[in-house]
Amino acid sequence: MFEQMLEEIRQANPIIIHRHNKPDGDALGSQIGLKHIIRENFPEKEVYMVGDPAGRFSFMEDSVMDEIPDAYYEGALAIILDTSATHLISDDRYSLAARTARMDHHIFCGQIAQVEVTDTSYESCCGLVAQFAKESGLRLDPLAAKSLYIGMVTDSGRFRYDSTTAQTFALASWLREQPFTTEDIYYHLYAEDFEAKKRKAQFVMKVQFTDRKVAYIYNTLEECKALEMDTFSISRGMVNTMADIKGVDIWVNFTETEECVLCELRSSRYNINPIAVKYGGGGHAKASGASLKNREEAMAMLADLDAMMEP
Repeated sequence: MFEQMLEEIRQANPIIIHRHNKPDGDALGSQIGLKHIIRENFPEKEVYMVGDPAGRFSFMEDSVMDEIPDAYYEGALAIILDTSATHLISDDRYSLAARTARMDHHIFCGQIAQVEVTDTSYESCCGLVAQFAKESGLRLDPLAAKSLYIGMVTDSGRFRYDSTTAQTFALASWLREQPFTTEDIYYHLYAEDFEAKKRKAQFVMKVQFTDRKVAYIYNTLEECKALEMDTFSISRGMVNTMADIKGVDIWVNFTETEECVLCELRSSRYNINPIAVKYGGGGHAKASGASLKNREEAMAMLADLDAMMEP
């Protein structure tokens, strides 16, 4: 399924790589990994990465985005990674490119690019990019391998989620053939200062439950401002403070911003993606998100999630 993608890369120059906004380890890992795969195998090509800042994943090497003018898109190939909908793409100038292509592992919600490579059997977009490199006979350098490995680790929940398969471990093993260390990866993913631990405790104390034991946290705009945390750290960063509570199979974190209410939905058992899609979002069967208009819509979503639970 990678033949056309490889041909697009062979023909194009320059190549500009996009991913979703508010990047996680998979978005950045696939972006950095693909950039270095292309540079390793096609050194004559100009390759750029664009998007908003790396945030908490700024520890990743080469995670600083390129600042390029619109003129660079003339005749370019824009590759979009780890993104299921156009409104989630960081830097909408991809539409200025002569050609567009996408690689993604989310549930397909509609065509975004002229060339589409999407496959939900991969635990991460990084896994898909790794498979692309392996099947296409492309060389890896250590930085590409390490970046892709980080995305596989983070999107699989450290190889814990049920999206992890034999394919996941085979590709991770292939990446580990490159000389890179993992100690610093896990340090940055797990290490927290004491203040961060206390903040997590604050969120745990805010957990509430519906009648059928859907767990949820609702963060008001005033509370968010008082915390002096970035939105990503509150929304996606705190949703899994509700994971592993006995008897809880669905949990959701609502976070008010000036523009909307961000919601992060998770489940250990149910496919919550249709609920996210109903409210304009998307993602995976057991990990999705959406942006809602107000608290009332958030409570309507919560009621829909509650209705999914077995009585």
